[in-house]
Amino acid sequence: MTVIFHDQDGDLSVLQGRQIGVIGYGNMGRPVALNLRDSGVNVLVSEPSAEKQALAVEEGFPLHDVAEVMERCHVIMPLLRDEDMPKVYLSEVSPRLQRDQALIFSSAYNIAFGFIEAPPFVDVGLVSARTLGASVRQRYISGEGFASFVAVAQDASRHAWQIVLAVAKAMGALRGGGVEIRFEQEAELDLFMQQTVLPMFHHIIIAAARLLIDKGYPPEAVFTELYVSGETSDYLRHAAQFGLMRALKMQSLPAQYGVLSRYERFKEMKLDRLLEIALEDIREGKFAQEWAKEFAADYPRLRALMKQRASMDIWEFEQQTVELLRGIALD
Repeated sequence: MTVIFHDQDGDLSVLQGRQIGVIGYGNMGRPVALNLRDSGVNVLVSEPSAEKQALAVEEGFPLHDVAEVMERCHVIMPLLRDEDMPKVYLSEVSPRLQRDQALIFSSAYNIAFGFIEAPPFVDVGLVSARTLGASVRQRYISGEGFASFVAVAQDASRHAWQIVLAVAKAMGALRGGGVEIRFEQEAELDLFMQQTVLPMFHHIIIAAARLLIDKGYPPEAVFTELYVSGETSDYLRHAAQFGLMRALKMQSLPAQYGVLSRYERFKEMKLDRLLEIALEDIREGKFAQEWAKEFAADYPRLRALMKQRASMDIWEFEQQTVELLRGIALD
């Protein structure tokens, strides 16, 4: 049975006398560093980007180079982007690793697909927030917390789980429940969501918007109904809090009947096979190798795809709707 950890399972005293080094003050590094500090943890920050360095200093973190972080910290959290981390790890982190240190990642990607290999004498753990970086900070401040995945890939000290759960508690990552998982599973589930559910969501939204606009419905009404009003996100928020079936029962009776009676229309064997193919590519490492080549070439296909998608006239209608509803101008 899967173990789910909660706030009472983490012991902050485990981190007493230990400094945590956060490498990267970006999307995830910043909220993690702030949350840890607010939980009473001594945090050292290293950040290569000048712009983010200024932000870190402004928010009370004196900057340190990676060598100093490695020398002074017991727990190292490499929180740069997945594609940037292997180079920094190989050149600056790996040569300075010492016994009794712990590497705690927020993403299992590099370990799972072999881009980073930790030596056997250090602990290797994972605290992976299942939300956006901005929400990691917001939900810590509100006291709500967030759900997370937690894992230990290597327990050299025989205390790795204590360290992982203490870090997770300090981050606010146990308030919403910390689900025990293997490194490989976290990486695969993350990519699977990105490459199946989200593309299908984008496709169905675009197809529905085009159909409705072509049939004469006002674009502003179409986008308001589809998602700009927030009704769809409210539904998913209820599902996250109470479960999908309970969220459905909160809908009107015609809505419940419409969902359940039309569900089978969208059950396609082709779709099932597409999901299987996506998972196979992820688990076999094909996507990881594809993305490594894309990164090494400075993202040519990503840039082309983004340019192609951004040129669709439908987004002009979307932006008009958002601006009219919110009363603000968006860049």
